[in-house]
Amino acid sequence: MHFVWHRRYKLMYTLAMTYPLKFRQPVLAIKKQEKRTYAETAETATRFCVGIARLMRWAKRIEPCLTRDKPATKINRAALLLEVETYPDASQYERAQRMGVSARGICDALKRAGFSYKKTFYHPKLEKISKPSSRPMKPVIPR
Repeated sequence: MHFVWHRRYKLMYTLAMTYPLKFRQPVLAIKKQEKRTYAETAETATRFCVGIARLMRWAKRIEPCLTRDKPATKINRAALLLEVETYPDASQYERAQRMGVSARGICDALKRAGFSYKKTFYHPKLEKISKPSSRPMKPVIPR
């Protein structure tokens, strides 16, 4: 994790977190005060250890986004668990058709529920039967 420390504002935060409004306002005020153009914005960005694109986004909207604009999922978790118990070998496409949602939505819902389907290299029933080699055998030449 990469940490950034700003001496003037006495803030320490990770780059994964959003920058606080207390930091954004003075940065944009300095940019406006010095009347920076787009080309000169790079100097301000390097001065405060932020990207140019981030400064441009802050110029459009300074307040950090606190909520996501994503609707609640259409897939009922209890119905999905019942579906998995009823049809354990069904594909995600088949589940999506039965539940009336997209296959990608089923994939995400199964991932949220903790299901993962991993393929095995060997089928359990075929392991008991000796399987012939798929490579052609080299002829043995007697000496």
